[in-house]
Amino acid sequence: MAPKTSAKICGMGHSMKRKEDPRFLQGKGNYVDDIVLPDMLWLDIVRSPIAYGKIRNIDSSKALEVPGVLAVLTGKDLEAYNLHWMPTLMSDTQMVLPTDTVMYQAQEVAAVIATSRYAAADGVAAVEVDYDTMKPVIDPFKALEEDAPVLRTDKEGQTDNRIWHWEAGDKEATDKVFEEADVVVRESMHVPRIHVASIETCGCVADFNPVEGHLTVYMTTQAPHAIRTVLALVAGHVGLSEEKIRVVSPDIGGGFGGKVPVYPGYVIAIAASVVLGKPVKWIEDRMENLQADSFARDYHMDAELAADADGRIRGLRIKTLADHGYADAQAAPSKFPAGLFSICTGSYVMDQAYAEVDAVYTNKPPGGVAYRCSFRVTEAVHCLERVVDTLAHKIGKDPATLREENFIPKEAFPYHSPLGWEYDSGDYQAAMDKAREMIGYDALRKEQAEKRARGELMGIGVCSFTEVLGAGPSKDFDILGIKMFDSAEVRIHPTGKAIARFGTKSQGQGHETTYAQIIAEELGLPAAHVQVEEGDTDTAPYGLGTYASRSTPTAGAAGAMAARMIRAKAAKIAAHLLEVSEEDLDWEPGTFSVKGAPDRSVSIQDCAFAAYTNLPPGMEPGLEATNYYDPPNLTFPFGTYICVVDIDRGTGEVKVRRFVAVDDCGNIINPMIVQGQIHGGLTQGIGPALFEEMTYDEDGNNLAGSFMDYLIPTSMETPAWETAHTITPSPHHPLGAKGVGESATVGAPPAIANAVVDALAHLGVTHMDIPITPDRVWEVLNEKGVAE
Repeated sequence: MAPKTSAKICGMGHSMKRKEDPRFLQGKGNYVDDIVLPDMLWLDIVRSPIAYGKIRNIDSSKALEVPGVLAVLTGKDLEAYNLHWMPTLMSDTQMVLPTDTVMYQAQEVAAVIATSRYAAADGVAAVEVDYDTMKPVIDPFKALEEDAPVLRTDKEGQTDNRIWHWEAGDKEATDKVFEEADVVVRESMHVPRIHVASIETCGCVADFNPVEGHLTVYMTTQAPHAIRTVLALVAGHVGLSEEKIRVVSPDIGGGFGGKVPVYPGYVIAIAASVVLGKPVKWIEDRMENLQADSFARDYHMDAELAADADGRIRGLRIKTLADHGYADAQAAPSKFPAGLFSICTGSYVMDQAYAEVDAVYTNKPPGGVAYRCSFRVTEAVHCLERVVDTLAHKIGKDPATLREENFIPKEAFPYHSPLGWEYDSGDYQAAMDKAREMIGYDALRKEQAEKRARGELMGIGVCSFTEVLGAGPSKDFDILGIKMFDSAEVRIHPTGKAIARFGTKSQGQGHETTYAQIIAEELGLPAAHVQVEEGDTDTAPYGLGTYASRSTPTAGAAGAMAARMIRAKAAKIAAHLLEVSEEDLDWEPGTFSVKGAPDRSVSIQDCAFAAYTNLPPGMEPGLEATNYYDPPNLTFPFGTYICVVDIDRGTGEVKVRRFVAVDDCGNIINPMIVQGQIHGGLTQGIGPALFEEMTYDEDGNNLAGSFMDYLIPTSMETPAWETAHTITPSPHHPLGAKGVGESATVGAPPAIANAVVDALAHLGVTHMDIPITPDRVWEVLNEKGVAE
C-alpha cells in the first residue's frame, strides 16, 4: 500500500448560476425530470475525486451558508438509521454513503438538499472533504496477487479480493479431448468496460407522506416491483414496509440494463424525503452518469479450441477474470454469478467444454450491468466467435465453411449442449445461407483476393451466434430469491374495450404495440381497443421487469395465456347466449358461431356485455384474468451476421462498407418493431467494436468521463444495415416467439472484429482487442511495415 497523503478537495460539483446551462433544461414529455411537486426540494451529490482513501473530515459549513441549502447528509447521518449500506441485486452489499473510506473515483460522499437545483449544485461545490489517499487496485490480475490490499474489509471473513469462482462442464473430460486433438488454438482477449450512455440519465423523485407514512417514488427503473422490494429490504426497519411503498416508472429515455440496479442516489433521495417530509428530486448530470454507474463487460478471457485436422471442433476451454469494481452490483440470476456465460459453446456441436470465471473487486465503480445482453451472453459469443475464426485461419479454411461444418443440425433439436443448456429449436444453416446469398459471399472473397494482391486491405467477418433469452424458469432463475416469472392482467370492459397491465416496463421497445397485438389476436379485438399499462406497482401485477429480452418470452406469453383464459370464459357465455353447448361452437377471431349454422353467432363484444348483464346461472360476473407465466425453458434465438470492412493504410481507419444481419427470433409479432430493434442494436454493437471503452489510469482516474473521451457512434459512423430473417418457432412458447431485442448487440461486435482481423490475417495478425480504433490499427500496420 502506498504511503498515505492528506488532501483537502472541494466537492466534485458544478456551480450552476447560469440557468441556460443545457444540462439543466427541462425536457418535454412524461419523464422523471419533468415531474414537479409542491414544495419539492433538490438533491445533488458530492463525489470523491480520488479512487481510494480514508475520509478524515467532511466540512459542510460553507455549503450551509449557500442561499437555499437546507441540509448536508453524510454517511454518519445515514448510519444512525442503518441506511448507509444497501444490498445489490447479486446479494452483495454497496455503500449508500461512506462512513470512513471511499472506494472509487466519483463515489457518493455526501448529499446536499436545497430549494433549487442550482442552489444544491452550489452547495456541493462548497463542501470540503479531507482525504488520506491510498494506492488503488485497478488491474484485476494484480487484485489477486498475495500482497494486494484487501479492499472489502467490511465483509466478515474476506481475506482476498476474489468475489466468487464459477465453473461449468467436465474439466477432466475436456482436458482429455485437448490431449487427443490434432489442432489446438488459443486466444487471449479482453471485452472492455463500456457504458450504457442512454439518452436519459438516472433519477428519481421521492415523495414521503409523513401523515400516511406512505412513500411514492417516481424513478427511471426497468423493474419497478423488484426495486420496491429492495427498498423495503433496505428501509423496512424504519417503517417503510412494502405495502407503504409505491414505485412509478414513467417514460424512460433508454434503459438497456443500466436502469435495473438500485443506485445510492435513489436511497439518499428517499432518506432525505423521509427525514424532511417533502418531495426530493435527484437527477444525474451526464458526467456523473458516465463516471459512477451503468458499467458493463470488463471480461478478460483465455479461450482454447480443440479440433480435428479438418476443422471438426471437439472441445472448448475458457478461463475468465471478471472485473466487477468495488461491488458485485450486476443484475443476474442468483444461481448464475457469471450470468449465462455458459452459452459459450454457441451454435456448434462439440464433445466437451469447460468454462470457469473468477470475479474480483477493484477500485472501480461497481460493474456487471447486463448492457443489452442476456447476462454475459455478449462476452460468451465474442469469445467463441473470435477463436473459431482463429481456427479457420490456422487450418486455412474459409470461416463461413468451417462454421457450416460444425453447426448443430436442425434435426438435432431440442439439443443438449455440453454445458447443460437445452436449445429449443434452430436452423443455423438456413440463416447462414440467406446471409451468404444477400451479401454475395463468394464474389466478395474473390474481390478480397484481388485487392490483397494490390496491397489493399479488405476483410470479411462472419459471426453465427446463439442467444439465450426469456429469463426465466423459476426452477433456475431468481433475483434476491424472487422467481423470474412475469405477469399480465387483462380486463374486458362491458363495452368490449380492454385494459392490460403488465409487470414489465418498456424503455422504448414498443410494448404498447406488441402487447396490444398479442391480446387483440387472441381475442379478436381491434388492437386500438386494448390499452396497455406498465410501470406502476400500485396497479400492475408483480413482475420482474424488462431486461435480457424477456418481455415477449415471459410477459407476452402471460398476456396470451390471460387472454386465452378470458376466451374460455367467453365461450361459456356465448354458449349461454346461443343456447347451445360449448362443444357446438366454432371460434373465429372475434366471433363464436354455432357449428353448421354460422349465421347464429355472437361477438366477443357481445360476450363482454353479457359478462356484466346476462350470465349463465352460477357464473361469477366480469370478464378478466391474471396470469403469472413461468416458462418451461428459455428461448434460443440465433442469427448469422456478415460484415465487410475496408482499412485505410494511412490512418488505420476501419470503414464498415456492408453489414448483413439475418436473425431468427421465432414467430414475429410486429415486423416493424423487430426491424427497429435490430437496427438500433447493430448501431449499439458497432460502438464497442470500434469506439467505446471506459479506461482508468493507475491512480483510478476515469479517462473517459465525458462524451469528449467516451466515443459513441452517431449517424455519420453508422452504415446502411441490411437485415433479413428466418423463422424457426419456439416449440414451448405460446406464440412461438423467442425475443430479439439484444441479438444485434451480441452478434455485431465479433462480426466486425472478425472482419478487421480477416483483413490483416495475411500479415500474421490473429487477434485484435475491441475497440479496434484507428490508432491501434495503424500501430499494427506500422509494425508489419505496410502503413502508408
